[in-house]
Amino acid sequence: MRIVAGQWRGRLISAPKGKSVRPTGDRVREAWMNIVQPLLPGARVGDFFAGSGALGLEALSRGAASAEFIENALASLDALAHNIEKLGAGPNAIIRRADAIAVARERASDPYDVAFADPPYRTELAVRLAACWLRAPFARVLGIEHDPQEVLPGDPDTRRYGTTALSFYRTPNHA
Repeated sequence: MRIVAGQWRGRLISAPKGKSVRPTGDRVREAWMNIVQPLLPGARVGDFFAGSGALGLEALSRGAASAEFIENALASLDALAHNIEKLGAGPNAIIRRADAIAVARERASDPYDVAFADPPYRTELAVRLAACWLRAPFARVLGIEHDPQEVLPGDPDTRRYGTTALSFYRTPNHA
């Protein structure tokens, strides 16, 4: 995988070993970042189900002030730490080994500017995270990657890219 744009454009990062992680492809990640690009300079970013950290690292590369990476899996945490070190992103990157839903609930009192979520497909985690945001927004803008056949609650702005869908939730002042 590579960073698509910004200060680390073209730099390669590693995906966690094993088949349990499905990294966001370059084309989808680029489309995702282009949608939120106006919000990234100086933003506080949350990367839920971070995996390799590609989404949060891409945001940092494009000018985000900080990124908090929320991940539970040890293999992903190892890859994430390696990628952060490789890019020199350490001062602006925080790794949290935690449950994404629990972090979302606690962040409602201090929301991120932008949050990314790439939960495992067909686990209901995308639906649960979206429902959590609808009850108490934990980011001004939330983007969730999910299976296109999975219907998320509320009325998100959903875009399809082949076998991937991206659904966006925005607080009223960021519509």
